[in-house]
Amino acid sequence: MILVTGGTGLVGAHLLYKLTKQNEKVRAIYRSEHRLPLVKNVFESLDTDFELLFDSIEWVEADLLDIPALLDAFLGITHVYHCAAFVSFEPNKYHLLRRTNIDGTANIVNLCLSEKVEKLCYVSSIATLGSELNNKPVSEETIWNPEADNNAYAITKYGAEMEVWRGTQEGLDAVIVNPGVILGSGFWDNGTGNLFKKAKKGFPFYTSGTIALVTVNDVVRAMTTLMNSDIANERFVLVAEHWTYKRFLETLATAVNGKPPKKLASSWLLNIGWQLDWAKTKLTGMRRQLTRNLVRTLSTDTQYNSDKIKTALNFEFKAVDDIIRETGRLYLK
Repeated sequence: MILVTGGTGLVGAHLLYKLTKQNEKVRAIYRSEHRLPLVKNVFESLDTDFELLFDSIEWVEADLLDIPALLDAFLGITHVYHCAAFVSFEPNKYHLLRRTNIDGTANIVNLCLSEKVEKLCYVSSIATLGSELNNKPVSEETIWNPEADNNAYAITKYGAEMEVWRGTQEGLDAVIVNPGVILGSGFWDNGTGNLFKKAKKGFPFYTSGTIALVTVNDVVRAMTTLMNSDIANERFVLVAEHWTYKRFLETLATAVNGKPPKKLASSWLLNIGWQLDWAKTKLTGMRRQLTRNLVRTLSTDTQYNSDKIKTALNFEFKAVDDIIRETGRLYLK
């Protein structure tokens, strides 16, 4: 039996659809019952037999920090897809990020070891990879620099990877995928789905950097193929294409009949912006929208090399244009 953590997230929902479509016996962990209809909506957008497929999932309410609940979820499990994570780039969320991403992953790894799970697939991020050196694209071999000005999310996802590698040293077979920004349908109030919502209203500015993109279908396809292969204890970068933010935001706007951005946000404007955002948070307690790390990311051109997954699995990525158009259509619907 297969266990999926983070089943009510973008990757988890699309993964559950693929697994149930393949008639796999699946158990999925959820924390908030109100998110289950979102998963069902994803199934409905993909298949006429969505009710049958969705109902075949065995749902278990559990938190990554709740060991007794996790023990129940692991009964009879042979393979685990660990998709659950807390995503935030707010510095004041660091300790919550640590508990969910590092401590939670440590619990999953420990249970995989104690319950004799055959293989684990962990969904990480390109945020855990190092930076370009000598103008070479970032790859699986690029060394993480702990002294760099890394954001809180990247630090905790890197720590989670270390827990997975610890598990491999203790006898667990595992694979890690490091996707770029994942595009897909079904979740419009958070993650990349929310960008389609914002694109409908219109983006006033674009930035000078580039964004590394991949479709959720490609991420899921890479994960399931790796889990069904003999490959173990390896990591794989999953980036299909690199786009400028201008092209990305214009394409999003076109997909949802929104207004494309016309003005470039200069570096001085962005720097003033994140400082004003910091001050607003201090005065009002509102969540951060723009941080110094995010400003740097939005203005940077970083290239990633996905040759390893292409060679290992004879893998070809789908065109990002197509998924943006399709996701835009589903959003409008």
